[in-house]
Amino acid sequence: MGYGISRWEDPADINARLKNLTSQPIWEVNEDYYNNVVMKYFNEKCRSSKQIFEEAKNYIPGGVQHNLAFNKPFPLCMVKAEGAYLYDKDGNKYIDFLQAGGPTILGSNYPAIREKVIELLNECGPVTGLLHEAELMIAKEINRHMPNVEMFRMLGSGTEAVMASLRIARIATGKKHIIKIGGAYHGWSDQMVYGLKIPGSRYLLESHGIPSASFKYTHEVRPNDLDMLEKMLKKNRAKGGTAAVILEPVGPESGTRPISKEYNQEVRKLCDKYGSLLIFDEVVTGFRVGLGGAQGYFNVSPDLTIFGKIIAGGYPAAGGVGGKKEYAQLMAAGLATGKHRAYVGGTLAANPLSCLAGYTAIKEIERTNACEIAGKMGDMLCDGLKELIDKYGLPYVAYNQGSIVHLECTGAMSFDFSSMSFLKSALGLLKHKKMIYERKDSMEKMGAAYMANGIVTLAGSRLYTSLADTPEVIGDALNRFEEVFKQVKKTDRGLIK
Repeated sequence: MGYGISRWEDPADINARLKNLTSQPIWEVNEDYYNNVVMKYFNEKCRSSKQIFEEAKNYIPGGVQHNLAFNKPFPLCMVKAEGAYLYDKDGNKYIDFLQAGGPTILGSNYPAIREKVIELLNECGPVTGLLHEAELMIAKEINRHMPNVEMFRMLGSGTEAVMASLRIARIATGKKHIIKIGGAYHGWSDQMVYGLKIPGSRYLLESHGIPSASFKYTHEVRPNDLDMLEKMLKKNRAKGGTAAVILEPVGPESGTRPISKEYNQEVRKLCDKYGSLLIFDEVVTGFRVGLGGAQGYFNVSPDLTIFGKIIAGGYPAAGGVGGKKEYAQLMAAGLATGKHRAYVGGTLAANPLSCLAGYTAIKEIERTNACEIAGKMGDMLCDGLKELIDKYGLPYVAYNQGSIVHLECTGAMSFDFSSMSFLKSALGLLKHKKMIYERKDSMEKMGAAYMANGIVTLAGSRLYTSLADTPEVIGDALNRFEEVFKQVKKTDRGLIK
């Protein structure tokens, strides 16, 4: 079995295009089109969704239960997911490039998984609280494709898996400091809500409600900058050392921050040099890039691997951590032995439903060659978007890592304030903050325009293809994107004033 990534673009080229994008004012759909076409669609064609959302705001903080559901001008209520499509409560049909945030590479509500889940529910129910054979089945199946994952512990989410991995790293190394790559998302535990989305932002943007002391041992470095990483490793060595470097192997935010193809191998060398564990966060890339994960694609052996999303085949309780036996076994219960162990819990973690769904998903990915097919569709979508961008003379940037496709229309997250100096980073962020929020607003506005034309994206800037996508689906989607691009005009917003 191969991998879904057929090419790897030079990050310097992508970053140059992104710099050109962010040096210009915002280009977005014109006001007349937005008000008279986009808003008209939502107000007239999505009335049931709007009604549910308005009532939900009385009972749910923000009106939705999950961050992905926040969409401008209001969230749409979906009632059916099938293959490459979503259907809302008003009967509108959408091409689904969200794919639940990435996990359903087989397409939504995949029949073979659904059938196994229904069979299990009829025989066993979703949870017993005790051991089920599916726990072993999925652990063995992961190890078969990712030999570096010698042992695997299933948990309820990627966030929990990250928390467990950091505890393991600290026990294994006797060190405390953790280095992450700026802009990456590794869940919402206290110590990891640091440097989210914008490198160099540290705890200045989204770390509300978290005591600053929680970040005492958390550090961030600039993406794709090996020199800065080594400087931080040296700095930490003087203060007790770095327990682990954690990264997304295709780059922060699922590749939103492009990296060189050799970057991960060089990080592995630095971790070995400074006695730190290397943690790969494969929440998105695991079984999407390929059955061997990004670690197989890059031929790098991480010490620990974080899983999420796909590990339950698109079903709930999607997360886990695995790795080399000497490290992963530190999660085993240790109270009776008196040995130091990482306390890891979760009453419904590794429930029969999630384990069997995940096992079945991996088997089906292998049988159908889903990663390569979805990757080819990602290439086709990305190439088509580039052609449209050139056709309409837009400064937009499109690139992809196989089935992970990026469409940057505003560059809202393309800024970088990384510095070894907190003051320098803070001043840079403060100077650009208003402009960044303007670009974020425009990104969401473009997302609304895509939605009004029957395309679901992740925040208007990321798209995931799946096995369910065909050349016909991609062609249809490109026609819909063109309808939006026709209406784009240069504005006077989005620059420092």
